[in-house]
Amino acid sequence: MSEDLTQTIAEDDWAAALAEQTSSATPTPAVFQELSDNSATAGLAKDIDIILDIPVMMTVELGRTKIAIKNLLQLAQGSVVELDGLAGEPMDVLVNGCLIAQGEVVVVNDKFGVRLTDIITPAERIRKLNK
Repeated sequence: MSEDLTQTIAEDDWAAALAEQTSSATPTPAVFQELSDNSATAGLAKDIDIILDIPVMMTVELGRTKIAIKNLLQLAQGSVVELDGLAGEPMDVLVNGCLIAQGEVVVVNDKFGVRLTDIITPAERIRKLNK
């Protein structure tokens, strides 16, 4: 029973964090405004409903490193692995391996989350693919 209560309290904290996010005056990106203002998208809404339940893999990346197998095999509990990311630097948010946003770590009741701070535009995604 206490697990259920703990889970309910944790869900309430996340709900409060999400409510705070939606109540903030964050402007809607122009791409989304275009889609929401266009009456021609009403027909597309029915078509897009088909894919809304398809699961995707979302990954938040702190940083990366290359390590030789010899050094990898020497890792033990308490070992520190240096990453190329800097402290305070935005983390990359990837969906199915494609960068879609950057964000910062948030902690609610000892659980980690990510607050998105920058959404990658389709033009930026294409430019990064061409590099």
